[in-house]
Amino acid sequence: MTRAMGAAMRRIHVGNALSAFGLGFTVPYLYVYVAQVRGLGAMTAGLVLAVFAVAALIVLPFAGRAIVRRGPLPVLLAALVLAALGALSLGLAGGAATVLLSAAALGAGQAVMQPALATMIVDCSSADTRSRAFAMQFFLQNLGLGIGGLIGGHLVDTTRVSSFTLLFAIEALMFLLLVGVMATVRMPHSPRMADAPARSAKGGWKQLLGNRAMVQLCVLGFVLFFACYGQFESGLSAYGVEAAGISTSALGTALAANTLMIVVAQFAVLRLVERRRRSRVIAAVGLIWAVAWLAAGYAGLGHGSQEMATAAFVSTYALFGLGEAMLSPTVAPLVADLAPEGLAGQYNSAFALVKQLALAVGPAVGGPLGASLHAPYIVTFLLFSLSITVLALRLGRRLTAVQDRPWTARESRVVSRGQATAEPVTAEA
Repeated sequence: MTRAMGAAMRRIHVGNALSAFGLGFTVPYLYVYVAQVRGLGAMTAGLVLAVFAVAALIVLPFAGRAIVRRGPLPVLLAALVLAALGALSLGLAGGAATVLLSAAALGAGQAVMQPALATMIVDCSSADTRSRAFAMQFFLQNLGLGIGGLIGGHLVDTTRVSSFTLLFAIEALMFLLLVGVMATVRMPHSPRMADAPARSAKGGWKQLLGNRAMVQLCVLGFVLFFACYGQFESGLSAYGVEAAGISTSALGTALAANTLMIVVAQFAVLRLVERRRRSRVIAAVGLIWAVAWLAAGYAGLGHGSQEMATAAFVSTYALFGLGEAMLSPTVAPLVADLAPEGLAGQYNSAFALVKQLALAVGPAVGGPLGASLHAPYIVTFLLFSLSITVLALRLGRRLTAVQDRPWTARESRVVSRGQATAEPVTAEA
């Protein structure tokens, strides 16, 4: 990594921390704010959460093309301004229509930030530093969300609308501060890996869909986000309360255990996975999450004491956190390394779109299932976790040597990405 790349990467990491810190102020309290503080009811609050997902699904297909044509930095700055306006107007909005429009602006801005920042990380890293860069991003995001949520929880007062207005104003300020930080970034061009699939010069969705490895990774990504992230605040929490009798305080402890596991284990895990095949690491995550679902099954369907059930439920969230820490230096860099030169923004946006689809479908399926059909819920997501292992191993057969084992890029001094020069890895490689 050059000095210019290192300087740009430091600013990008500061930006990730600031954006996560701002989001942490408001995300945990959005439902309460709309439904109770503004008195707009549960239906409107539910619509606001749905608008976030819908806005993301609408803008992401266009975000990739914009990043490819204009570069990630201008797109990121526009997204930050839009998100800041959405956050500020949401804090001032009093009616349902204004709240929904503000949520749409905030959701669209947040959605575009993800692939833009990911593409900037790709452009400011090399093949052998990319995993560590994405691990740092994930670490800072979780740390920022946790600290923001903790501080925000001490500032809010459900009897005072002004306390929530302050939270949204702080969030908007974080986005605008991030505009100032990112505007100083001087983007270098990253070295490229030589053995990503070669495609025609024309970018776009047709080219992406013709990349079978990327299509398989998108399917795998959907299952990953559907079976884990899509259940955190919907199906799994409903299951814990209804089947395992978990108290709200214990549920908070479980969520804290998830974040703590990520923050504590991230770099220890990174050292373990850096020189291991990416497909095998993802396959191992499927097995770890299968154990997590077995622990959840014991919590709600076993016959132990309430203390044992609570411990098992908290362990479920901690095991999910361990899997997330293994995925952060694995999946996002793989998306980047599958992209032909110049199309990293398109590929990052496509994968973000898959993530949003999974996060939209996951709660809709898992919520009712976890609340009422307890045994089928556990069995269903246990099978989904095992399918992660199967899909990851199948993906590994289609990846090239450098895509699955990125440390070989440094050993072979391959730094040009976008031209196929290696045969796909076989099952014995």
